[in-house]
Amino acid sequence: MIPALSLLALVAGATAIAADARGARRAHYAAKPLATLALVGVALAAQDVVSPAYRALVAGGLVFSLAGDVFLMLPRDRFLPGLASFLVAHLLYIAAFGSVEGFQRSGLALAPFAAFGGVLMAALLPHAGRLRLPVLLYAVAIGVMGWQALGLWLETGARFAGAACLGAALFSLSDASLAWARFRGRFPHAQAVVLSTYWAGQWLIARSVAG
Repeated sequence: MIPALSLLALVAGATAIAADARGARRAHYAAKPLATLALVGVALAAQDVVSPAYRALVAGGLVFSLAGDVFLMLPRDRFLPGLASFLVAHLLYIAAFGSVEGFQRSGLALAPFAAFGGVLMAALLPHAGRLRLPVLLYAVAIGVMGWQALGLWLETGARFAGAACLGAALFSLSDASLAWARFRGRFPHAQAVVLSTYWAGQWLIARSVAG
């Protein structure tokens, strides 16, 4: 089941990226949520899970990510509701990672995400206007998510924690690319970069459910 769902996510994601590049809006609208929905299935279909709570929290994060996907692809500007949906997703992922070994306090794990987030915020906040505070809060949430994932991996060395850590890093890269394109200007193949790193990161987080 998981290989089939993973393949569905890959095909739907590639279709969504190609459709967006061609301006095929209907195909994009169908494929984008389907890719994330398939990843919800990946999390729910996992066997030998880290814990039932971990799976429930990750699946919940993916469901809120699905809502964020829908908000961000609508014709009207739904950036703030999309941001709120993904904020909840990150909080659920933080809770999932913390449910295993408790809240991580490793300064070594914090350093890369704090440095990356600090540089990014210095570049983006002057251009964020009325969204400055929501963007800052969101950046803190995703930084904490990455911190907890990396801390969990350093603490346990477990394979699932490594998948969660790499997934969190890719998700952070996707969000940074999206924010840069919105507030500093689009760059070549911006949407392809945003979506490919997003789904790769989410797939890894979904796969981390299997311990």
